[in-house]
Amino acid sequence: MIAFFIKRLGQALVVMIVISLIAFSIQDNLGDPLRELVGQSVSEAERQALRDEMGLNDPFLVQYWRFLKRAVKGDLGNSYFFKRPALEVIMEKLPATVELVMGATLIILLFSIPIGVYCAINPRNWFTRLMMGTSIIGISIPVFLTAILLIYLFSIELGWFPSFGRGETIVIFGGWHTGLLTSDGLMHLVLPSVALSSIMLPLFIRLIRSEMMEVLEQEYIRFAWAKGLTRRRIWFLHALKNTLLPVITVGGVQIGTMIAYTILTETVFQWPGMGFLFLEAVNRVDTPLIIAYLIVVGLIFVVTNTLVDLIYGLVNPTVKLTGGEA
Repeated sequence: MIAFFIKRLGQALVVMIVISLIAFSIQDNLGDPLRELVGQSVSEAERQALRDEMGLNDPFLVQYWRFLKRAVKGDLGNSYFFKRPALEVIMEKLPATVELVMGATLIILLFSIPIGVYCAINPRNWFTRLMMGTSIIGISIPVFLTAILLIYLFSIELGWFPSFGRGETIVIFGGWHTGLLTSDGLMHLVLPSVALSSIMLPLFIRLIRSEMMEVLEQEYIRFAWAKGLTRRRIWFLHALKNTLLPVITVGGVQIGTMIAYTILTETVFQWPGMGFLFLEAVNRVDTPLIIAYLIVVGLIFVVTNTLVDLIYGLVNPTVKLTGGEA
């Protein structure tokens, strides 16, 4: 176990250094940050003085090393627009994005597992054929089109759910603004969560179905039938447990991917999360905020994948959590 954590920690550090290098290197391609800071009325001499003061004229490696030393201490620079630490601004928007991803993940788990198992057990059923056909459509439709359709149907036509914003929130744990504990916040969460889950739900249904069908053909399942075990015990105890092993691996990666999809979802629903903030930062050429966003999202990916490796090793007894195997 200790060797496993040491190995994963080393890998995580290397990945984060690469992510920080890539994030920092794109700043020169985003435009001139002084344009947003001082406008067009400042003379070229004053601009050069400001660039020298901010260190923007230093060689790339000098700037990156300076950035890296500050980043280790949790300082990712100050936002040009908000005039505050970029990481602080990101952390203010993090609860909204996390709760949106949690809502989408809950929908995926509640629907993909039972539907996937049912479709595997009844491969020729009309419901199975309907789900397989619908899943292809679901995978093909971009998430922003699904979001627009949901707003049109359930907000404009039926008026069941709000079409934008996060709704009423309350503060818990000292600074976490949550809408999960208010009815208005939950109502605002429904449509964005459904839209965000729409791109992953069909994928998980098809994955669980295919894995379940493969497991049901294994010899130990045939042996379980021969022993006279009940159908429910074979399906849900023996087959489903081994079906979920590859699903856990894929699921960890896809949960991280959903954070990237929140950019589109948050934009359509005007959801005040990290994705919406990132697009605003790009429009304003707020370089420190863009870099902070990329590093935080990269860190979430790294942490998620490490946890998935750990859970996979705990669920699958054939995998040892050592430095050599994982």
